[in-house]
Parts: sequence; C-alpha cells; structure tokens
Amino acid sequence: MLADCNMVEFMRFIPLIVARPEVQMAIDEAILIARSEGKVPDTVRLYVFKPSSVTIGRFQSVRHDVNVEKAEELGIPIVRRITGGGSVFHDEYGEITYSVIIDENYHPSLKNIYESYRFLAGPLVDALQDLGVKAEFSGLNDIVVNGKKISGSAQTRKRGVILQHGTFMYATRLEVLGSVLKVSKEKLKDKGIKSIFERVTTLEKEGIEMSREEAYNLLKNSFFRAFPLEEGELTKYELELAEKLIEEKYGRKEWNFQR
Repeated sequence: MLADCNMVEFMRFIPLIVARPEVQMAIDEAILIARSEGKVPDTVRLYVFKPSSVTIGRFQSVRHDVNVEKAEELGIPIVRRITGGGSVFHDEYGEITYSVIIDENYHPSLKNIYESYRFLAGPLVDALQDLGVKAEFSGLNDIVVNGKKISGSAQTRKRGVILQHGTFMYATRLEVLGSVLKVSKEKLKDKGIKSIFERVTTLEKEGIEMSREEAYNLLKNSFFRAFPLEEGELTKYELELAEKLIEEKYGRKEWNFQR
C-alpha cells in the first residue's frame, strides 16, 4: 500500500486490455476507488470493448438514447457508466478507449472542470497532430477534426480523484453507430446538420488507415510523452474489487437499465 500517492513520482500505465463492457467499466471504477483510498498511483490505461458495445451516461435513459432492439439484433451489449454524458458506441474494430485516474492536485488545471478535460485528453490531440491531422477541442469535452467529432470524453470525481475516460475513433463503423444510437432531430437541427454522419468522423474517413496495434501505439506514445508513466499491472485488490462490481453492478440489468 502506498502511504501517500502524491509523493510518488511515477504514474502507472496499464497495457491494452480487450474485454467485455461490464469488465472495462468495473476496472475503471475499481482503479478510481483504489486511488481514492491511496492504494495505487495515478493511472492511465488504454482498452478495447469486445464485443462492440454501447455505454450509457450515468443519468441517461437507455430507451431514449439507444435503439435497444437494434443493439440486441447485432449482439451489442449496453452498460451504464458512472460518468456523465450520453450514449457512446465502442467499436471493437475501430475504436480505442482511454482512461485516466488521477489526483486533482496533480496539476492546477485539474481543479477546473473545463480545463481538466483538455489537460487529460491533450495526448489525443497531440497524437492526431503527430499524424498531420489538425485536431482541436470543441465545447466541454469533444475533440473535432474538420468540424466533426472524432473523440468524446466523460468524467466523474471521488474524494479528490478524477476518472476521465473517452473514445478515439480511428476506424469506427459509423453506419453501425448510426443504427444503434438515437440522436434527436432537434439536436441535429441545433447543430445545423441533417444526419449524425455530418457530425462525426474517424481517422479512416479523414484518409488515414491504421490497425488497432498502430492506433494503440500512437496513443500510448503520446500519453508517455505527456505523463511520467511506467508500465504496471492491476493489483489483486483492484481485480477483486472489479469482480465484485461486475457481480453487483455492471453485470446487472437493474444498474444498466435503471432509466
């Protein structure tokens, strides 16, 4: 156990984990709990949902935001996050998710919600710029390329520790995204567009094709430049906590479909 994680000079990097959505969400929360208890250092990890999945924001309505019947038809599970925001499609064939669990005292900008999103998602913008892609932040928590969203993030806080996680769409199948996520006509109209396909993009759509391994290494290298990371692994405590969270929360319909 770490007596005072704020005194630790390194942050932990957890290598790529490919797993079901209830596992991924349980791991993120387990790390958040362990970090808030001072048992592990600040942590960055990259992961992939398998099978392709939908996550729903903590306070969102599944039926309102997701075409549940279509998701079931395609074998796409739905899991509720503890972070805010709306519904997100995570394509196992074209999306990598990042998460950062970090003490808000790590950097002054983390005290401010608006600035913290940019600080923690900054490595994604840097990674895109490494490819020659002009990316910029938009609104509170989106990253856009040519005016179209290529990444979105969500956040929650526990006892002074931030959990922020978000998407990186390098080759997401937008036709599947559009079929399982519901976007109201009013929301599209507010943004001056007629279709969700006018609002989102991927690296592939921007003319850059890459494999999962290439996308993973691109993001990993960018996060290693941004933070003092050392590769590590989940502790026994975190693994046991994640198993409990799957059994009592993320693996249960009562949690995932409560709204």
